[in-house]
Amino acid sequence: MLRAALSVLTLTLALAGPASAEQVQARLSGYEEVPAISTEGEGQFRAQISPDGQSITWELSYAGLEGEVLQAHIHFGQPAVNGGIVVFLCTNLGNGPAGTQACPAPPATIGGTVATADVVGGAAAQLITPGELDEVIRAIRAGAAYANVHTNLATGGEIRGQLRASTEPR
Repeated sequence: MLRAALSVLTLTLALAGPASAEQVQARLSGYEEVPAISTEGEGQFRAQISPDGQSITWELSYAGLEGEVLQAHIHFGQPAVNGGIVVFLCTNLGNGPAGTQACPAPPATIGGTVATADVVGGAAAQLITPGELDEVIRAIRAGAAYANVHTNLATGGEIRGQLRASTEPR
């Protein structure tokens, strides 16, 4: 009986195939800002949510910005709506959590890994509080999170892109 159960489990796992990796991406432009910004700037955000949901490994690239980069974040907000900051990607203002990297001048590509400790309380009024990485992941999966690069000429954000999650075979 045990041997039969193990055989069924083995067959089920074999048919399920390789584990899936959840990919996240966004194209950033001034037209996605609220209100829209006329800029030559553009960017790309790519990330992967770990299979256990305990981290997000990300990469952000940007170029052609008209202002000096001040900071970049992930915000909690649906398309065409501004929302609170949930994760700092970089900052040149010294206002991020300890260990937040500086934002390089464009063109640039930066990356990192977000863990529970990296979730800040900027969206507490939206019921995402510090440390709630699971809520950030839920927001990303629901299409209610965006990446935003802020500059000195557009302090509310010069380029922005709505994050989209998809599952693809590894």
